[in-house]
Amino acid sequence: MLKKQAVPSLLLMIVLVAFPQISETIYTPSLPDIAAALDVANSSVQLTLSIYFIGFAFGVFCWGWISDFIGRRPAMLGGLIFYGIGSLLCFYAETIPFLLASRLLQAFGAATGSIITQTILRESVTGSQRHAMFAQISAVIAFTPAIGPLIGGWVDQALGFRAVFFVLVIMSILLFIYAYCRLPETTNPATRQRTAIWPVVKRIFASPIVLVYGLLIGGINGVLFSYYAEAPFIFIEHFQLSPGLYGFLGIIVALASIIGAMISKRLVISHSPQKIIHVGCLVMLGGTLLLTIVCTLPLHASMMAIGMLITIFITLLGSGIALPNCLSLALVDFQDVIGTAGAIFSLGYYLLVSAITSGMSLLHNGSLLTMPLYFLGLSLIMWLCGRKFIR
Repeated sequence: MLKKQAVPSLLLMIVLVAFPQISETIYTPSLPDIAAALDVANSSVQLTLSIYFIGFAFGVFCWGWISDFIGRRPAMLGGLIFYGIGSLLCFYAETIPFLLASRLLQAFGAATGSIITQTILRESVTGSQRHAMFAQISAVIAFTPAIGPLIGGWVDQALGFRAVFFVLVIMSILLFIYAYCRLPETTNPATRQRTAIWPVVKRIFASPIVLVYGLLIGGINGVLFSYYAEAPFIFIEHFQLSPGLYGFLGIIVALASIIGAMISKRLVISHSPQKIIHVGCLVMLGGTLLLTIVCTLPLHASMMAIGMLITIFITLLGSGIALPNCLSLALVDFQDVIGTAGAIFSLGYYLLVSAITSGMSLLHNGSLLTMPLYFLGLSLIMWLCGRKFIR
């Protein structure tokens, strides 16, 4: 009988799964300043968000696969080293190509926080307890994208955008120390193996329901981070908010994801996870429809901004309801190769997130209506796919 290995504390797991999202959003209030400082178009600097997910996608693939045969702890520590180097290069970046390359490396390292933590949860906890834990962690990390703009907005306003990247350098050092001291090895040495990738890929593509879960997870995160890509130009440039004040808006928006995850945790007691996913997708669709309507009305600027925040809140409330259950159910049939399956699955949906955020950059034209229409189309696709395939 295999000896059960130690499981890290919930606090450590939350910290490790949350820092990639802080890294993604902390500098979003600085996007207009970066565009001006590097003398590039707004749409070009938005690509620093979409390229982050390309690096993240390949990072989760590599670290997830590697962790199956070298262990979770070495993979986590190795990724944090890459993350620190990438953050330091972002601090020194003087051109947009150098910044893009640095963000790619930073994201490649940061990916270990997501894939290794999720793998530990999936292999350590089962059944309704796993659904509840994913909901609990989702409720906490839903706040982390808001922490990023809040910190970044005030740091940028006080010290400039380069200081924001220096904050990430310091964070990488502290994370490495924390993980080195507190993260145990959770895989049993007797079960480590070099899992063949291609058979797992074929199993995933032979399962339409897994592909649909990937579409929903990628779509939900794509909407969230497309918002963080476009919102600074809407609220800072169009509505004339300061970077510091814009950072506070992230808290309001993040509450939607937190409340949604809490609702999901309560609903799972009396409803199936599949039913909860349908409810979440429907709420998202309704929120994006209302957002589109608000942006077509002849409202005063202040009322328009409030209306947009309320309808974005509804949209992200729906995503918070659906996302934990999608994450929990996606790979229930892949426990025998969970590290490699998680790596391949995450590679796919993070590439989708990158494609969606890139689409937001390409569509950026200064119009308030562009983002709502984009989100409405994405939400409609997700709702239809959920209705057809998830039972």
